[in-house]
Amino acid sequence: MSGPQPAVRPPGGGGRTVRPYGVTGAAPGPGGTYGTAGATEAAEVAEAAGTAGTYERTGPGPGPERGGGVLRWLQRARRMSGPERWRRYTVSTMYFLALFEAVLMSVWLSSTREEIGAGPFAVVAALLLAHLALQIRLSLTAPYLGADGPTRRLLALHLGVCSALLGVGLALRAADRLEPEQLGPFLVWVLMFTAGPVVLALPLRRGGAVVGALCAGTLLAAAAVGPRAEWLLVTALTTAVGAPFMGLTYRASAWGVKLVDELDAARAVQARLAVAEERLRFGRDLHDVLGRNLSVMALKSELAVQLAQRGRPEAADQMAEVQRVAQESQREIRAVVRGYRAADLHAELAGARAVLRAAGVDCEVDEADLTAPGAREEVPEEVRSALAWVVREGTTNVLRHADARACTVSLRAGPGRVELTMDNDGAAGAAGAEPGTPADGAGLAGLRERLAAVGGTLSAEHRGGGGFRLAARVDLGPRVGVAPRNGMEPRNDLEAGNGMEAS
Repeated sequence: MSGPQPAVRPPGGGGRTVRPYGVTGAAPGPGGTYGTAGATEAAEVAEAAGTAGTYERTGPGPGPERGGGVLRWLQRARRMSGPERWRRYTVSTMYFLALFEAVLMSVWLSSTREEIGAGPFAVVAALLLAHLALQIRLSLTAPYLGADGPTRRLLALHLGVCSALLGVGLALRAADRLEPEQLGPFLVWVLMFTAGPVVLALPLRRGGAVVGALCAGTLLAAAAVGPRAEWLLVTALTTAVGAPFMGLTYRASAWGVKLVDELDAARAVQARLAVAEERLRFGRDLHDVLGRNLSVMALKSELAVQLAQRGRPEAADQMAEVQRVAQESQREIRAVVRGYRAADLHAELAGARAVLRAAGVDCEVDEADLTAPGAREEVPEEVRSALAWVVREGTTNVLRHADARACTVSLRAGPGRVELTMDNDGAAGAAGAEPGTPADGAGLAGLRERLAAVGGTLSAEHRGGGGFRLAARVDLGPRVGVAPRNGMEPRNDLEAGNGMEAS
C-alpha cells in the first residue's frame, strides 16, 4: 500500500528547501490526504530518515560550475537554503564592517603619518591589524550564530588590544603629535567597532557594561590630556550614539539568524507531526476495518475446528461464514487503500496554488475548461486522478529542485483531449541546459506509466529564459485495456481482488 515516494534533496543539494507551507490551511482531499502539502511533508520525513527519494531534479542541480570566480560563487549561493543564505549574509556583513573600519583607519593613518612619526605609525598599524582579526574572531563566537560563546582568554586579548590602541592614540595627543580634531575620529571609530563584537558575543547586560566602562575610561583619559572642551564634548556625544548603535546592530543581525534557524526547525517538526498524524489516521482505519472481522474469523474458525473434531456437519457452515467475512474484509481494505491513495484534481490544483504562494512563488492556476458546466463529467475520473498526480509531482519539483519566482498551471479540455501544462522560471541555474533539452528521472517515469494507463503522454523540457515546462496530454477517445481506478495500477493481489494474500 505504499504510494510513490516523494522527493528527497540530498544534504548539500540544490534547489529550494521545502517546509510544510500550507499544512494547517490546506483542506484534506479524499480519504483525508493533504494533496501537495502531504507530498512535501512526507519528503521531510523521508529526508530526516535518510531514505532515497524517487523524484527527479527538474530545476537547477549542482552540476559543473562554470565561469569565473564570481559566477561560481553565485551558483553556490543559488543552491543554498534560505536560512543558510541569511546566515552567510549576516557573517558577510560582519566582515564588511571590519573592512570598512580598516579603510577608515588607513585613511586616518595616511593623513597623520608625518605628525606621529614612523615608529608610532608602525605600532598603530600592527595594533590595528590585530584588532581587526580579533574583532572577526570574537564575532564568530556569538551564541546567536550557533557557537559556544567567547573564551575568557579571547575576550581579554581583544579588550587588551583595543585598550592599547586607544592608549597609543592618547599618548600621541599628550606628546602633542596629534591635534584634537585628529584624535577625536580615531577614538570614536575604535570604540564603535569594538562595541559591536563585544555586545554580540557576551550577554546583553554584561556586554553593555564592558563597553560602557571602556568608553567612560577612554573619555576620562582624553579629558586628562587637556584637549579643548568643545572637542571633548563632540567626541563624547558621538561615542554615546555610535557605540550603542553598532552594538545593537551586531546583536540584532545575529538574533535574526537565530530566529530563522528556530523557524526552520519548527517547520521540520510540524512536517513530521503532520505525517505522523496521517499515519495514525491510516492505522486507525485499518484497525477499525480488520479488528472486528479478524476476531470473528478467529472465533468461527475455532468453532469450526471443534465441530469438525466431533463430526458435526455445522463445521462447513462455520467455515463458509469465515469465507464470507474474509471476502468482506478484502473489499473493505481495498476501499481504505483507494481512499488513502486517491488524488483529486481540483484539490491538487488548489493545494498547489496555496503551497507555492506560501513558499514565495507567484502561482496562477487556470482551470476554467474543467470548471465549466458539464466539463467535469466529460473527463473520466481515472484521467482526472492521473492529472492530479502530475500536479502533485510538478509542484513538489518546483519547491524542491527549482528557484522559481513564478509558476503557471494551465488545464485545457478540448474535443477528445485534455492538456495540463506547468511552467516555471526556476531552471535558470541548470548548467548547460539548452531550450528544448528534455528532463528525465524516476518521478517522471512513474508519471508516464500512470498517464500511459489512461492513454496519455508526458513531456518535460527546459525552455528559453531559464524556464521549465511539464506537460501532460490525455486523449479521451477509445483506449486499449481497462484503466485502473483512480488512475493507479494495483500494487498487489489484495488490492486487485485476486485473493486474500498479497503477492
